[in-house]
Amino acid sequence: MPAGLLLARFEDGQPVLPEDIEDALLAALPLQPLPPPSRLWDAHGGLDDLARQRWGLVIPHGPEGDRLLSLVAPLRAAREAQQGAPAQLYRVPIGLDEMSASIWKKRIFHHDDLPEEERARYLLILGDLDLVSLELQQALATDAYVGRLAFASDEGYTRYVDKVLRWERIRSPEARTRLLFYTAKDGSSATTLGHRELVKPCLDAFETRRHTSALRGVEARELDYDPRTPERALLEAARDPIPAVLLSVSHGASLPTGEAHASARRSAQGALVLSEHRRLEDADVATGPFLPGGMWFCFACFSAGTPRRGLYTPFLKNMGAAYERTLSQQEARGEERPFIAALPQAALANPEGPLAVMGHVDLAWSCGFLDNGQRTSSRFWRVLRAISRGHRAGNALRALLDVFNETNMELTSRHAGDALRGGTRASMDLAAQAYLWLQRQDLMAYVLLGDPAVRLPHPPSPET
Repeated sequence: MPAGLLLARFEDGQPVLPEDIEDALLAALPLQPLPPPSRLWDAHGGLDDLARQRWGLVIPHGPEGDRLLSLVAPLRAAREAQQGAPAQLYRVPIGLDEMSASIWKKRIFHHDDLPEEERARYLLILGDLDLVSLELQQALATDAYVGRLAFASDEGYTRYVDKVLRWERIRSPEARTRLLFYTAKDGSSATTLGHRELVKPCLDAFETRRHTSALRGVEARELDYDPRTPERALLEAARDPIPAVLLSVSHGASLPTGEAHASARRSAQGALVLSEHRRLEDADVATGPFLPGGMWFCFACFSAGTPRRGLYTPFLKNMGAAYERTLSQQEARGEERPFIAALPQAALANPEGPLAVMGHVDLAWSCGFLDNGQRTSSRFWRVLRAISRGHRAGNALRALLDVFNETNMELTSRHAGDALRGGTRASMDLAAQAYLWLQRQDLMAYVLLGDPAVRLPHPPSPET
């Protein structure tokens, strides 16, 4: 049950962990479950209907929150018109940790004074991770559809809002979508595994179902990879004006920590390492057509951002000094702020760019598509299929949200069973539990950047 890591050094493109993690390192790790979601909305239909599900905003307390709110005023007005009701507005304390985020969710977001049917299921967070914490986003995302907008300049917010509203005005009368698949085939074990166990199975699933009514008008293809010019096919396909859904698999770039490297990390950490000498960075997607009106699922370490404290810190400390020294350096430390990556910021701020980016705010592992050696790529196929059928981005990502909740419940059950048995468990079973914990953390770190209510600019599939 090996687990590969999709992280490479920015300067030379070499994988941070060249080898997969094996069972022997995992069996003795002390791992804890998270509490399950406190409640769930009615999921019996209408999940794309804003009048039923509602849309709201989460902003930081204070003047900065008010300023960000003013930048998205046209989008707020459009969503209120679509749902026929005011948008719920939540002002949250800056920098909530995991415990404070859970308390806020329970006492404020789920307060009984607001009827369940009026509570917003689609939530758009405004501001970077040092304003509205990742911990709060993750707490909300266990049962809500959560997206985030965070840009380095005001212009990024206004450009994104203008783009979304423009695409909603020019919705095509016919459903036509491209599914694009790209793997940086650099020869590493992690990307080789990603292509074999994620990309190829998704392509096979499309071929099996391509003639069904749900995929009518959808075409799919794998993009070429040339190690001499690994970005060429990707950028050429992304320039096509027909909206596309892209799944890319690569290592994410890792840069050193420390004050001297803070600026470089904010601009380059999470860039896609395509080969030893080539990276896909923010400048490559900031101007000109790049997935116009489409969406991007970016499978790589830190492809969405870098947290203040990684989900894997306790895990790495128990794996030995070499792992802790190598990987814990990726966290934002000391005075360095957690941040949304520059690459998706640039793509979303680009007027000719995508409407949403789904990526990872932490280390990304192969266990996301492999569960104890069993292929689980179908969970990612369900996300891509839902997007291509015209479902809203937040609803489409629900496939991973559901798996996260199931995984956490299984982990909780295992811990309860251990307690009844007095903590006795075979070493192989402990390794399986460690992989389950690793999978849960991996699923927890997928986030949606952009408005969770966006959808491809064509009519949704007649099938639910």
